[in-house]
Amino acid sequence: MTTTYSGAGEQPSLAGRYLRQLGIDTQYVLLGFPLGLITLVLCITGFAVGVGTVVIWIGFPILVATLVMSRGFAVLERARIGPVLGRPVPHPVYKSARSEGWLRKSMAPLGDAQSWLDMVHGIFRFIPSTLGFCFVVTWWAVALAGLSYPLWDWTLPHPPDNYELHELLGFQDTAGTRVLFNVSIGLFFTATLYPVVRGAALLEAYFANGVLTGVDVLRQQVAQANADRDVAQQQKAAAVSAEAVALRKLERDIHDGPQQRLVRLAMDLGRAEQQFATDPEAARATVAEALSQTRETLDELRALSRGIAPPILVDRGLRAALTALAGRCTVPVDLDAPPLERMDPAVESTAYFVVAEALTNVAKHSHATEVQVSVQRIATGLLVSVADDGVGGASLAKGHGLAGLDDRVRAAGGVLAVESPEGEGTRLTAALPI
Repeated sequence: MTTTYSGAGEQPSLAGRYLRQLGIDTQYVLLGFPLGLITLVLCITGFAVGVGTVVIWIGFPILVATLVMSRGFAVLERARIGPVLGRPVPHPVYKSARSEGWLRKSMAPLGDAQSWLDMVHGIFRFIPSTLGFCFVVTWWAVALAGLSYPLWDWTLPHPPDNYELHELLGFQDTAGTRVLFNVSIGLFFTATLYPVVRGAALLEAYFANGVLTGVDVLRQQVAQANADRDVAQQQKAAAVSAEAVALRKLERDIHDGPQQRLVRLAMDLGRAEQQFATDPEAARATVAEALSQTRETLDELRALSRGIAPPILVDRGLRAALTALAGRCTVPVDLDAPPLERMDPAVESTAYFVVAEALTNVAKHSHATEVQVSVQRIATGLLVSVADDGVGGASLAKGHGLAGLDDRVRAAGGVLAVESPEGEGTRLTAALPI
């Protein structure tokens, strides 16, 4: 649940926001002083008694009770400082005993660093709360007293006129002079009331936020950094694996296709060279067959080059490349790809290979009669989906054909999911960040 501190509907005026914040800060500081006094007495008493009696074991439950009490005051303080800081304050995770025993569970606060920090805050919060209370009470009192001075000046006793003092000060001590002087002081304190109260509230709130949530926030940042590092390492490993799979596939395709044809071409040309002297007609037939082998080899090399870096993807974008890919598929393809703005080349290349590999698997293994390809631009990136009505049974597990494709998607920072129940077709979905 997210707490919002700004009002809904029509936004208040600037003066209204200042007055609202002034009220929040004032009540925070004024209430913080008695709370600080209470927590100071309770925490010091509980800690002193607990430490003093720990040798006879009674001190341990007293310390636990003091820590639990400090935790309750800390929860209250986190709720109070949220409106002052203008943002929700995170609630830290307290350590709990993993053992099933009730004794260890009850003593868990003794081993929790945040519980001890809560007690430290309960003891030392009295310092900023006292300073803030003094400033806030003084500024409010002088501001209200100065502005209302004309209403109660008549109730004060005034000494007889001292003409020597008047001559020294340079003005007459008249009722009008007194009123003007005190009202001027009230105006000055009123004009500086907001920054003084705001500063006092922030002093107390930042102290509380640093002690009550600072360590937990730092722990979360470290955990997030470690998680980001693990993700980066996984992406690096996936990129290396995908590159190795692509190179092995390319090597196998070259060996099984163009290389074999080139070997046969060399043999045919050698045989034609021998036939020219004895049988020119047979030599011409051999050369014609060699030319046919040359054309087929060039076609296979073009197909391999399209698999490495299709020119149409570079020149005309993802939609045109997918349209050409769908046209070459042996299974009818229903393509839903609206016009898209050009994206990062790595994203376009990954999306293209997702569809290309999926269509290849559909043509080879699915026995499908139709396949649907969908490409959508969403708020978080690009969503690519390929669904067929084949036999199903596809998997991302190692040893299956989609494992290398999963590595390629993860290397690009995306996620690949496969739904393929037996006999109900396959749906492959890739989410790629942009």
